[in-house]
Amino acid sequence: MSSQPGSAPDRAPEHPSLVHPVTPGPRLLETAAGTLRMLAEPTRLHLLWQLAEGPKTVTELTAAAGVPRTVASQHLAKLRLSGLVDTRKDGRHVIYSLHDGHLVRLIRETINHADHRITGEPTHG
Repeated sequence: MSSQPGSAPDRAPEHPSLVHPVTPGPRLLETAAGTLRMLAEPTRLHLLWQLAEGPKTVTELTAAAGVPRTVASQHLAKLRLSGLVDTRKDGRHVIYSLHDGHLVRLIRETINHADHRITGEPTHG
């Protein structure tokens, strides 16, 4: 779009939208269900919760989740193949991180929702 004379130029918002208008069709719903299936395993969800706090190594994730390294590695491989986590090399270490902010918010909301259910704390809108 072009700007009217004397008006401010069109600009993209400084911060991208957190919510995108979508119409759920079969492909979108299946993709969303696949993401939720990956979150539906307690160890994977714990690993993702840790990554919601920031990038971590396998050693850090293993210690935080309290699982053997082989177990953490197997779950991280599934999460990587599903596109939920990214990796980068830092010397001899592989650093894991969440793929995007939508996933960070989804994980935090999922854990907070469960906390409300367990504690009976009133919900908020």
